[in-house]
Amino acid sequence: MSLVLYTAGSMDDASSQGHHHHHHGDHGHTHEAMEHPGKFTAGDKPVLRTDWKQRAFTVGIGGPVGSGKTALVLALCKHLREAHAICVVTNDIFTREDWEFLVKNKALPEERMRAVETGGCPHAAIREDYSLNMETVKELTKKFQPELVIIESGGDNLAANFSAELADYIIYVIDVAGGDKVPRKGGPGVTQSDLLVINKTDLAEAVGADLKVMDRESAMMRDGGPTIFAQAKHNIGVPEIAELILSAVKQSVPHHTQ
Repeated sequence: MSLVLYTAGSMDDASSQGHHHHHHGDHGHTHEAMEHPGKFTAGDKPVLRTDWKQRAFTVGIGGPVGSGKTALVLALCKHLREAHAICVVTNDIFTREDWEFLVKNKALPEERMRAVETGGCPHAAIREDYSLNMETVKELTKKFQPELVIIESGGDNLAANFSAELADYIIYVIDVAGGDKVPRKGGPGVTQSDLLVINKTDLAEAVGADLKVMDRESAMMRDGGPTIFAQAKHNIGVPEIAELILSAVKQSVPHHTQ
């Protein structure tokens, strides 16, 4: 008997061509083919739209499980909520865990936050079939007319990223606990998001991650696209992230003032 052992990410065939799969209780879907780690300048082009009163400016926050997405959403809500009207949509596979965390920590009034249970692959709900998230954003916009809606994706792998049809500004969150190799592994979230956040910098020494290496390699992988080092839990880097979001809103939405 022979045994072949694959590590995650080692199957070249899967990365060189699109593939289709089906999850129990979920629709099947096709993954896009990826021939390289992605380039900042080759990302989805922003969708020019004028329907801001039907769908508020939408910020997508994605990243692997445990990278600190929910902590960042909480910190952004606390930083922005006094001066800006915000709503939030969370995504979880089978639970409302992240929504419950935000409610418990009083990120926003409960009625301004909604939970989407995606089932199956969380990346499908932000890219291949984003209808549930789109519908929820429109419902919140109709009810509250917020300046912006933040969508937090379910945790996924480095190949996941938001569709530009759903998110007007995309933030991808990684953390140093994954090691300083993560930026050079690439993937569309790392290389093509509008902003890369490297979170939990306070853990760098404990896990042996070199922040200078991460800084250098994220700049290389992103062709100079913006990267912010952060500690969302301690509000470090959060004001700078918020400023970039508000700048994007101002540039996109007519008559918007900060």
